[in-house]
Amino acid sequence: MYRFLLHPRWWALNLFVALSIPFCIAMGMWQLDRFDARVESGHEYEQARDAADAAPLADLLPVTTETLGRPAKVTGRFDTDAQFVVPDRELDGRQGFYVLTLLRTDGAALPVVRGWLPGTARTAAIPAPPTGRVTVTGALQIPENRGSKGVKPYGGLPDGQVGIINAGSLINLVPYKVSDEWISVQETSGALRPVPTPEPPNTGLDLKAFQNLGYTGEWFVFAGFAGFMWFRFFRREVTSRREVAAAEPAHHAPVVPLAPVSSGREDRTADARKDRQLKIAGAVLGTAVLALIVWTGTVYIAGQDVRGRLITSEVVSDESVTARLEVSKGPDAEVVCTLRSVSKSGHEVGREDVRFTQHKERLTRQVQFRTIDRATMVELVGCQDIAAG
Repeated sequence: MYRFLLHPRWWALNLFVALSIPFCIAMGMWQLDRFDARVESGHEYEQARDAADAAPLADLLPVTTETLGRPAKVTGRFDTDAQFVVPDRELDGRQGFYVLTLLRTDGAALPVVRGWLPGTARTAAIPAPPTGRVTVTGALQIPENRGSKGVKPYGGLPDGQVGIINAGSLINLVPYKVSDEWISVQETSGALRPVPTPEPPNTGLDLKAFQNLGYTGEWFVFAGFAGFMWFRFFRREVTSRREVAAAEPAHHAPVVPLAPVSSGREDRTADARKDRQLKIAGAVLGTAVLALIVWTGTVYIAGQDVRGRLITSEVVSDESVTARLEVSKGPDAEVVCTLRSVSKSGHEVGREDVRFTQHKERLTRQVQFRTIDRATMVELVGCQDIAAG
């Protein structure tokens, strides 16, 4: 009954299944091991971070996977004129904002996130920082970028707000140098809540860890599917052979000529005509819907009366760039455009919001802004109506 398994066609199928199932299981176990390794490295990082004593900031620089999140201490004076809020930051499922104050040290000023507050970002809600010379201890953090969680990279925020925590976004808001690293205070006071420290890349339950877990499931599913399909082919072959073996010789009755049967050509013609009509109606309807979508999008885009264009840019020095910007807008609109400068490595080294409040439809402005390192290019991030934003 099962001698068909020795057929060359079945030999190929058997060999494929015999190799693919162990291979898929091995790949699934490998992905599962990678998931476990990421989780374990995250646990080790948390244990090392919690057990570490606070060290001077200079001893922990530059920031690495070993020093990220370590408690760092630094001495200086809080600049009460350099307090900012960082909007749209989530904590425990609630929307709120960070409170950021620059700490003037003997070197570059250090951004210090003093805590998180719930609600809408507003500078009036910032608690006053300690006065005089203080020593601040907080978790060491790396500069944010446009891909960081919670970041608002498009700029155009109200005065007193920053969307991204790095030296490039702060350097043009104060007249002194700013450190690219920052710390978050873990022992907060009053209503302020501490900002959690992110785990180093490729550790803990991050996106890549869940990708590994997903790949694990996929490989196990592939293994099960290969076994299932082999069993299905096998059962169908066995059933077919049993039916053939159980069948008796067929006895045919005498062939009797039958009367001609109507082909139903007229019915088929009518059905074909209806099908064509439905296809034509569907095509017309689809074209109309597509045209409506295109027209709506065109009207919407044309109705946006804020357009910005970066005409020219030039690197003045290692710490400065210039840019010539043109804006087209409604005569009564007040517009803010955000420029960013980028280094050779792709790191953001400067950011500037340029506001156009004159009641003219077309404006051109030459701006110069500072950078923390030599820039290689300037980008126009975007422009928006201040009232609409």
